[in-house]
Amino acid sequence: MIALPEIKTNRIAIKLSSASERMVKKNHPWVFEKGIVKESPGAKAGDLVIIFDERKNKFLALGLYDPYSPIRIKVLQFHVKGEIGDAWFRDKIQGAFEKRKPLLETDTNSYRLIFGENDFFPGLIADVYADVLVVKLYSHIWLPYLKDIIPFLVEVSEVSTCVLRLSRNLMQQGDTFGLEDGQVILGTLENPNVGFVEHGIKFNANVIKGHKTGFFLDHRENRRMIGNMAAGKKVLDVFSYAGGFSVHALVGGATSVLSVDISKKALSLASANVKLNADQISGKHKTWAMDAFDALQELINKREQFDLVIIDPPSFAKSAKEILPAKVSYNRLAKLGVSLTKQGGTLLLASCSSRIKADEFFEINEGAIDALGSGLKLYKKTFHDIDHQPNFEEGKYLKAGYYK
Repeated sequence: MIALPEIKTNRIAIKLSSASERMVKKNHPWVFEKGIVKESPGAKAGDLVIIFDERKNKFLALGLYDPYSPIRIKVLQFHVKGEIGDAWFRDKIQGAFEKRKPLLETDTNSYRLIFGENDFFPGLIADVYADVLVVKLYSHIWLPYLKDIIPFLVEVSEVSTCVLRLSRNLMQQGDTFGLEDGQVILGTLENPNVGFVEHGIKFNANVIKGHKTGFFLDHRENRRMIGNMAAGKKVLDVFSYAGGFSVHALVGGATSVLSVDISKKALSLASANVKLNADQISGKHKTWAMDAFDALQELINKREQFDLVIIDPPSFAKSAKEILPAKVSYNRLAKLGVSLTKQGGTLLLASCSSRIKADEFFEINEGAIDALGSGLKLYKKTFHDIDHQPNFEEGKYLKAGYYK
């Protein structure tokens, strides 16, 4: 492993507003800048924050200080005093791995080992693709601790290679101490496209330059279900990216699949993933590089319809001001999807916008369906897979509805 930076950290004292203190008492992992009344001067990214109940002089939580984020303190541990060090890292990483074990008993060797706040590592994601570990940082708070964390992640996942990914904001806002996005920090990587298996189906993830860590693992169970219902079906996969749903549908026996994405590069990944499974596929695969809304409308104009329609867009609401436009977009997509679904067919509508709550999303879909009088009925809701389980409200982002 390359020499990771030695970065000195300090312990700092913080005084919170009564409102922020109440949230910490409820085990909420975020303390916003506006919730801090007083703090030690000169605090740096990764400094350990001790939070006390001022009136009762009682310990409340431990967290890490992030000067670059509106979420100024990421809380790691509540109500129980402790040291954030080797023993703590080992315990939390081993605990996260134990929760994933049932998934690894299937024909799958790709999974999310660490899911940010939900595994007590806010701002840190660790995904495993076969024997390659990809660690992605969204916060500077972990830079001082990488030298301690990485060995435990490697040990529990039994990988031979580790790649470090850094978010755009992290690279733009502060010192990365010589670390770079896409840097191989352990082992060797001859090809950035790493092969892995998901429920017996082959895929590649570009772990150096691909979105997130190289692939979207969170829809694994939905992709499996789509594959199980695809036999003999004509399928439309919208916002297909690397073709996760498309490949499962084809391996599942779909007669044809049309993958739609605005990115030609993403569609080339989808085609490559289809080829990886050519020995299991007899149906036809076509790609269409076009804005999804325009493509859906053009298909409607051509009177096209499909037995199985999957609409899984990227997040539409990354900030509060985008919530209303996002709701409009989800409503529009639902209506377009309804019009393209054959009588007796199935429409899958999904959202990964955490700012749009699940109840709101399903209400939007129901309103769009009722407005068109299509007769489509919701028969199944799905949420987070076993390796993406949230443990606080804002961590709940994924929801999908199957309409028949």
